[in-house]
Amino acid sequence: MLQNWILYIGWIGLVFFNSLSSIFRLRIYFENLPYQIIHLGYNSIFIVVLTITFTGMVISLELSKEAVRYGVADMVGGGVAIAMAREFGPMLTAIVLIGRSGSSIAAEISTMKITDQIDALRSMGIDIYDYLVSPRLLAMLITQPIITIFSVISGTFGGAVMAEIYANISYSVYSDSVQRFLETSDIIGGVIKSVVFSVVIVVVAVVEALNCPRNSAGVGIAVTNAVMKSIIFIFILNFVLSYLLFAK
Repeated sequence: MLQNWILYIGWIGLVFFNSLSSIFRLRIYFENLPYQIIHLGYNSIFIVVLTITFTGMVISLELSKEAVRYGVADMVGGGVAIAMAREFGPMLTAIVLIGRSGSSIAAEISTMKITDQIDALRSMGIDIYDYLVSPRLLAMLITQPIITIFSVISGTFGGAVMAEIYANISYSVYSDSVQRFLETSDIIGGVIKSVVFSVVIVVVAVVEALNCPRNSAGVGIAVTNAVMKSIIFIFILNFVLSYLLFAK
């Protein structure tokens, strides 16, 4: 068991450093980048914003109920904004992107492995990290922080709507609370999380795809393992990053 995990961490390190090296040396196939930005990032915006908006509404509903009870309704906006910027925005965005983009990466590359397309690329002298992995990693590094910011805004806005409907907290009171409590460091911390999570999503998906069995069940196994392990890593890293960024 321990040996398997050591081997797995080695695979993660290999994929990560090879991909990063490809990007820094500008060996990436940039003609593949626009498609990956649209496919992995842009096409995910709607589902992420929709999910996080309702999450913000739920958080606001619970906070508003208690805030009105204790006479601190002017703190609801700040509470929702901080929760979205620090935790729910980056983490839930990552989870949604795992289900959509991470599974897509695992499915595409594992299919290419099973059908010997990766071997064909290597036989033509094409580095698979330059051609397959790095464009996807760079696309996620570009788009996921932007999507996370959109999700924080949408979640905070959803909270404002619910606070007005449920507790009659006006938008001006809500926005004043956001301005008083939310700090730039909260937003920066959320963006840092999103960058780390984007690396995890791509690297884990690629590792699972490259190690999938060469049979009819290989694609399903790769996608399932990529989603499951990415979520586990995201929750662990979310705790570690929250402690390092916000505990003080």
